[in-house]
Amino acid sequence: MAHTDHQTMRRELRREIAGTIGVLTDDHDFRAMRRYRSFTFDDHTTYLRQLEAVLKARAAQGTHTTLALFDPEDYAAYCADTGLDPEDPASRTRFTAELAATGPTVPYDGRPLALLLPALVDEAVRQATWEYATTLLSRLGPCPSCGEDIGRAAFTRAFRLLVRILDTAPPGDRHLVCTVSGPPDTLVAVLHADQDPHGETRLNEAEALEFTSVLALGLATRSPGGLVMRTSATGTADRVHGWRLRGGALEPLTASEVFDAYCTDADSGDIIPPEAGVDYREPPDLGDDGTAADHHH
Repeated sequence: MAHTDHQTMRRELRREIAGTIGVLTDDHDFRAMRRYRSFTFDDHTTYLRQLEAVLKARAAQGTHTTLALFDPEDYAAYCADTGLDPEDPASRTRFTAELAATGPTVPYDGRPLALLLPALVDEAVRQATWEYATTLLSRLGPCPSCGEDIGRAAFTRAFRLLVRILDTAPPGDRHLVCTVSGPPDTLVAVLHADQDPHGETRLNEAEALEFTSVLALGLATRSPGGLVMRTSATGTADRVHGWRLRGGALEPLTASEVFDAYCTDADSGDIIPPEAGVDYREPPDLGDDGTAADHHH
């Protein structure tokens, strides 16, 4: 391709960046945008390569750029609602600016897009999961017998449980996964809780909110599910333990049950070979607030 074509592409991309750029992360979304004549890219791979060149150039000039997830369906709906012309690049810039304020974003930090784009998609999934769980919790309404807001009470209890789980965990970096089975969908939340050199636990606030909301939904709706935690620390084997979510309470898994849960593929049901140097244990006692269900809810 001619050098001037590359320059034109980069100029097109620069025109649509106002501190934030909406990225078409997959080929399906890219093809959907090609219906607009003003979107001049023919090939998703080339588009990403040119985008990366622009991002590197901006970073070299000391300009901060945020990446947002650009959804063509949401864009079309936005233009229909606002009366903007979807063919006008300025409409894409306005839509992207709103994305930056409300939607999932990641800062461009110099890492390759091949690493940043999965992080952006993960952020989008996390935000969607949190919004979905929060909506379902809010619809539960008040407890018929005591009038307490069931969703809010469940969130408070889930947060208390999470704090207790982290407080009783062995020292190290913790990786927690909470699964709540539908209907209509199975929700999965992941939380990384790393310890700094002083033993203080560091949490990502967005991850913690999503995790607590999903756990709260499982407790409040008495849905089946589970919670598994893996702890990694220098010089010791990784430790894995977990709980079954049943009847609005967490029940500890035995060492063999957590081994079975960890060594079974969730999608296919196939056995996964156990990892060397991983210790499967029963979890510590969480106390009364850990396993007792709220009888009046």
